[in-house]
Amino acid sequence: MELLAGCYEQVLLGFATRPGQSWTVVPDFTHHAHSASLSAVAVNNRYVVTGSRDETIQIYDMKKKIEHGALLQHNGTITCLEFYGTAHLLSGAEDGLICIWNTKRWECLKSIKAHKGHVTSLSIHPSGKLALSVGTDKTLRTWNLVEGQSAFIKNLKQNAHIIKWSPDGERYVTVITNKVDIYRLDTASITGTITTEKRISSLRFITDSVLAIAGGDEMIRFYSCDSQKCLSEFKAHENRIKDIYNFEREGQHVIVTASSDGYIKMWNLDLDKIKDRPSLLCEINTKARLTCLAVWLDQASEMKENSDKTATASEETEDDKPSIAREDKAFGTNKCVKTAKRKRKNISEKQKLDAPLQKKKKK
Repeated sequence: MELLAGCYEQVLLGFATRPGQSWTVVPDFTHHAHSASLSAVAVNNRYVVTGSRDETIQIYDMKKKIEHGALLQHNGTITCLEFYGTAHLLSGAEDGLICIWNTKRWECLKSIKAHKGHVTSLSIHPSGKLALSVGTDKTLRTWNLVEGQSAFIKNLKQNAHIIKWSPDGERYVTVITNKVDIYRLDTASITGTITTEKRISSLRFITDSVLAIAGGDEMIRFYSCDSQKCLSEFKAHENRIKDIYNFEREGQHVIVTASSDGYIKMWNLDLDKIKDRPSLLCEINTKARLTCLAVWLDQASEMKENSDKTATASEETEDDKPSIAREDKAFGTNKCVKTAKRKRKNISEKQKLDAPLQKKKKK
């Protein structure tokens, strides 16, 4: 298990984490991945991708611990990255584009002009058939990933900066400043609204009906999607929380929090005792100004992300794939691949990630 964090210092930080009776987290690598601050990070079973204000997406092979290449399809800060299973990645940026990538060959299958302004957030349905995106043009857009085109556009009163599907795909939420609107898929209508005191910086589904929300303070709050009531809250850090991540390991719900104070903490949440404060598993002071967070889980061990229960569908045979896994035919690959080859940069000579605390000797 690897704890990964991006920061303003243009560095991707990696921390080896070992679960057990006493969890341990130790520095594993640091890599100067970008020429500007990191803005997004995403993982699948093999790769870690990072987005930055330098307009590039960097790819890392976590199994080989080497840099795998860079993607230069966007012309603007990378705002969001999300994998679907082992074969696809979606990226969004301030240029208004959403790009769909094949992660086997790292080809751009489709480049969609998704929003008139920035793309602020995107989320893929667990089936892989749909995706949602929000942008600074005050719209919520539904994308048919089988056809690679827009399916529905909903006008919003304000710009939303977060969109997220529930793990079962039955509902989704949008975040506008300090307000969470909860929608049902079957009706596409708002079933409830959660309002917090401060702007929401991060949000995760812990279960199909429980949300973990972090805002402009040091608290984590758990809300019910059904009642919209706060189930519990606890002080996680000494400063405001920048990002939350969560996964499930052997029936254990683990929440990871990153704060402006430089600390990353891992918590064990007992859903049967959600009113109790989660127990602290481990923590580390990165001494960095953190921006984004993810956890790479070694699939060889019996670990599974809570939000990726159905992503294994992308590993089925071609005839069984009803979703974005029908890649080349649905997206007019040839044209997009040529574009990608012109604009994409592949690093031919792969470099090993720098070990922590090792400095290059001056000649």
